[in-house]
Amino acid sequence: MTQGFMPSSPGIGPGSQPEEAVLDYLPMPSGMSTFQPSFPEVEDPERIRPALDALSALADRAAQWTPEGGNLMVELPSLDAENRKALADALGEGEVAIKVGGTGTGAGAVEIQESVFAGLWRVTSRDVDHASGSVREHIEIGVVPLAVGQCRQQRIFCPPEAGQGVVNGPFIISELIERCEERVPGGEPYAINLSLLPHTPEDLAYLDEALGRGEVTILSRGYGNCRIDSTALDHVWRVRYFNSQDSLILDVIEVSDVPEVACAAAEDIADSVIRLKQVVEAMA
Repeated sequence: MTQGFMPSSPGIGPGSQPEEAVLDYLPMPSGMSTFQPSFPEVEDPERIRPALDALSALADRAAQWTPEGGNLMVELPSLDAENRKALADALGEGEVAIKVGGTGTGAGAVEIQESVFAGLWRVTSRDVDHASGSVREHIEIGVVPLAVGQCRQQRIFCPPEAGQGVVNGPFIISELIERCEERVPGGEPYAINLSLLPHTPEDLAYLDEALGRGEVTILSRGYGNCRIDSTALDHVWRVRYFNSQDSLILDVIEVSDVPEVACAAAEDIADSVIRLKQVVEAMA
């Protein structure tokens, strides 16, 4: 029998490797958050009629939303404890939580929680003087709450001097400033992937110092977790993805209105209208 012209190499082929040898991949994100309808148990629907009416009105209002028309605001009626709980249980908590302001801007903090119905946001505003106990809450319907885009930096951006070991940091900052100047509202985002770009530890420290922290923090739970922080440059965001073991797997600086991962899609909002009506019918 004629053998092949290439002799077999030792250590290659089936059975040549020890059985315990395995490929050690970086764990991928897991625990994807998916829509889970909340159907609170209701003994007497008439006792929570005000909550049901509020939810039904919210669904009708959400059905009127269009991308061209912008965000819609829905004020919540005054409800007793039982009805407030029924409404909160029905809305639940979705993937995205946001905090705006309250850290030196002179303005009160705005806390935002997306409901399980994408594009329907619970917005809670607190006065600067927390002792006054002034808290206002409303539902906002839209791709992203207006408070996120309205938060602007007031100081002049002045990057620090580059120290020893800093190589690419100043060039990245110059690129970001140029992209901000060229940016068109609603235009395509521009991203710098630090996970793929050569850099030194000093570069990362320089970027942290130069970009600083803005007044917006967004947490999005999808595959693993995503943390989004605004920076001292308007429309520049630090977007960091973590896997289910809280290991950083992607570090991106993005120039955009708001990173897409924090936004609901128009199709999501239309779907939320249908789902919310189904929940109201199930509770009634």
